[in-house]
Amino acid sequence: MAAAKIMREIFFDGAGGPEVIRLREAPVPVPGPGQVLIEVVAAGINRPDCHQRDGNYPPPPGESDVPGLEIAGRVVAHGEGVSAPHLGEEVCALVGSGGYAEYAVADTRLCLPVPRGLSLVEAAGIPETYFTVFDNVFTRGRLKPGETILIHGGSSGIGSTAIQLAKLFGSHVIVTAGSPEKCAFCRTLGADHAIDYKTHDFVAEVKALTAKRGVNIILDMVGGSYIAKNLSLLALEGRLVQIAFLQGSTVENINLMPVMMKRLTITGSTMRARSVEQKAEVARALRDKIWPSLDRGKALPVIHATFPLEDARAAHALMESSSHVGKIVLETGK
Repeated sequence: MAAAKIMREIFFDGAGGPEVIRLREAPVPVPGPGQVLIEVVAAGINRPDCHQRDGNYPPPPGESDVPGLEIAGRVVAHGEGVSAPHLGEEVCALVGSGGYAEYAVADTRLCLPVPRGLSLVEAAGIPETYFTVFDNVFTRGRLKPGETILIHGGSSGIGSTAIQLAKLFGSHVIVTAGSPEKCAFCRTLGADHAIDYKTHDFVAEVKALTAKRGVNIILDMVGGSYIAKNLSLLALEGRLVQIAFLQGSTVENINLMPVMMKRLTITGSTMRARSVEQKAEVARALRDKIWPSLDRGKALPVIHATFPLEDARAAHALMESSSHVGKIVLETGK
């Protein structure tokens, strides 16, 4: 299967807002040992892409400066030692960079089959989001059936995935979101309670909903002033899982006594900087525990909007407006 030699890709012309996003022509990458070349049909957009554009989240050593952490498309070439996925096979893949392009290379261990009945555009919204949620909520956060989880940013790509996966495994779900419409969206995904944090005190609401016992786990991407509030809302042996810091990663005069008195765990992680071997462990767990449900049409990604590759500026502007629900995806036209 012959691939083109020249492709279009997105790059950032310096650090800044969406205005630094540019489109250029570049050579098609060559897959190395253990890699495949994928003709990208669609690429998911994630908050880390915006942070990279701002200059606050540089690619790990060895990765290209082209943004994009999740893709879906067709395998068109094999690197050395590769026999699967087969040429022509449709896959979605987690990549360390390079997703905003017409072609990208991916490690075979991080390629997963497109779930039954899903388009490649829908599948592009899976890898980064599902890897992140599964690893942080279930592996690091140890969420169990019957436990209660509080998910901040419930209408986001991460939040909408976390709601569905938590419900899939029998947990009780409380979310915060920024409007009545977003709260309604979260409830359609299975959230048991949705709190509009702009009009309600979510601390008081969660305490009332849990008879002051608190929740077992909190998935937070806000940080800042939320950190102390989150600690106050955790039950005995509760776990705070931090995956981003939209309000900042530092806070002054925080009282950490609840960590001792309630035997709390504070954890969190990033996915991009981990080794391929570590990411492959997550991929295997997803294939075993989540993919059967996706194949049955459960816990699927919600796509809010798609944009042509050349309109990546508009896609980033939408992401940063926080007016979307679910995922935003770029299409290459392939």
